[in-house]
Amino acid sequence: MKGSVTARKTRNTYDGLLAGVVDLLEDARRAAARSVNAVMTAAYWEIGRRIVEFEQGGKATAGYGEKLLARIAGDLTARFGRGFGVDNLQRMRLFYGAWPAERIYATLSRKSPFEKSATVSRKLDLSDLGRAFPLPWSHYVRLLSVDAPEARAFYEAEALRGGWSVRQLDRQIATRFYERTTLSRDKAAMLTKGSKPKPGDRLSAEEEIKDPLVLEFLGLKDEYSESALEEALVRHLEHFLLELGDDFAFVARQKRLRVGSEWYRIDLLFFHRRLHCLIVIDLKVGKFSHADAGQMNLYLNYAREHWTHPNENPPVGLILCAQKDYAVAHYALEGLPNKVLAAEYRTALPDEKTLVAEIEKTRRMLEIGGILRGK
Repeated sequence: MKGSVTARKTRNTYDGLLAGVVDLLEDARRAAARSVNAVMTAAYWEIGRRIVEFEQGGKATAGYGEKLLARIAGDLTARFGRGFGVDNLQRMRLFYGAWPAERIYATLSRKSPFEKSATVSRKLDLSDLGRAFPLPWSHYVRLLSVDAPEARAFYEAEALRGGWSVRQLDRQIATRFYERTTLSRDKAAMLTKGSKPKPGDRLSAEEEIKDPLVLEFLGLKDEYSESALEEALVRHLEHFLLELGDDFAFVARQKRLRVGSEWYRIDLLFFHRRLHCLIVIDLKVGKFSHADAGQMNLYLNYAREHWTHPNENPPVGLILCAQKDYAVAHYALEGLPNKVLAAEYRTALPDEKTLVAEIEKTRRMLEIGGILRGK
């Protein structure tokens, strides 16, 4: 009895009023973010559908498709700015392929007795179509990295059931939660345990509103844009290496390459005149991981096969990770044919500590100068 009286008093105090209003605004912000995400995801799915059907309507070869995406990307970027590059358009096309029209229209038909056919469904506006996509766009982007359809469906269902943030979804995919659950004898216990978020999994309402993908879609500047920071660091690194002497010759920035059906971009490509080889540079705004080393190995194999001339030495890779307050530089020299050549590379290339110091100094200057704030 005393507890209920205390609760009523709390509600009637100013602190109680303030707490209630704060909760209301937090819920409103989350609802607003969900609404924008639903419309954005529906728009991206619809873009993917239109691109695929346009390609299939003509004599679409792989080369034709690539040219089409490049043309659309150029026109949309000129009109709307960031967010509509070739890579993102490819992602939208893949998104439509992974969530095909039949499945989406069937979902909508179950939700509404008035939507019975694909013809009717195509007349839906984006807010109606958005009802088929209950997760944020960032979740679907992460789900696209899961190749097996059954695993992708599992993660999608569990993310929806457990209300997973994209951080939690990313962690579960990275730790192979689907495979571990499939092999477990007590699947119910695994699912219950997996649904519990860990510290750092949950996003605040402000983080949901300031999702870079949402801000990009709305044409707003991301106050803490990692892509802006990465671009500024790459440009500074390019100038820094060219100022070291005559050895570095600039070849390309954001050099594209295709391996299988996947497209990649190399941040910087140089040619070292004294070593007579290509220098492949990849910069990450974040922590160094084994995946970064594996990706660099892929780049070097591709460069060795497609870009290296017969009289040149094998290419060398440089991985730079500009994690806040801690940078890492690492040369990938393991693929060189002999130790003598590796030693020569070590002597001729800038010291890794020098590169780390330059990256850390540059990042501090960029942050102070407001690069991350779009100023």
